[in-house]
Amino acid sequence: MKRFLILSLALLAAACGRETPSLLQGYGEADYIYLSSQDAGIIGELFVREGDAVEAGARVFRLDPNRLNYNAESAQAQRAAAAAAVRTAQAQATLAQRNYARSAQLADRGFYSRARLDADRASLDVANAQLAQARRQATAAGAETGLAQERLEDLAGTAPLAGTIQQIFHRQGEVVAAGQPIAALLTPENMKVRFFAPEAMLAQLPVGTRVMVSCDGCAQPVEARVSFVATEPQFTPPVIYSLDQREKLVFLVEARFDGATPIRPGMPVDVRIAE
Repeated sequence: MKRFLILSLALLAAACGRETPSLLQGYGEADYIYLSSQDAGIIGELFVREGDAVEAGARVFRLDPNRLNYNAESAQAQRAAAAAAVRTAQAQATLAQRNYARSAQLADRGFYSRARLDADRASLDVANAQLAQARRQATAAGAETGLAQERLEDLAGTAPLAGTIQQIFHRQGEVVAAGQPIAALLTPENMKVRFFAPEAMLAQLPVGTRVMVSCDGCAQPVEARVSFVATEPQFTPPVIYSLDQREKLVFLVEARFDGATPIRPGMPVDVRIAE
């Protein structure tokens, strides 16, 4: 019993004397923008290399246009055929309208039977229905032509924001599926650091807190702001909830930079709360 009491007092003293670390360890990480095409195809040209700095709107890649050129030409041909069908249906509807009007006048004078007038009316209804159908098909063909032209223009992939080409996944001549990433773009605002804080420090690290980030190659610390704090702890390594091991209970914290930074993905960093 006496030995148990002494051990308990020693553990309590160690827990009370444990200091909160002033430096927290972490690493650089990035949210990449993956550039891809809306269509499958063959990469015809690559305008960048890994590490290149690009401005917003700069061309990054272009797919081979041959296949989509064929699709656009086919859509234009269908549009022309649909327009011709509308003209034919319009002429037929006009003729049916004239025939029905003449038949109605003759029927009023008793020179035309009611049955023949009904037949002319039915022919007019059919002609009007065919005209409406032809117009719907022409509208659909026009939309398809516009879509084919847009897809042709979208063959050139551009950078949506200024940044650096971090990685190229496919090269000229390779086949890519629709939506498959071709290159990864890193913008300054998408660079962040992830670090781990003990439970005792969470009250000092609410979202928006200013922190200073240092690295081995940094001339001076870089300011960042806490953007995320995990709600669940992590264990490194997995341990039980004992007094000796509770200091290994840490929470993931993320902080983002306001502008350009020398921190790169995967780079080890030290983080401290700004004064």
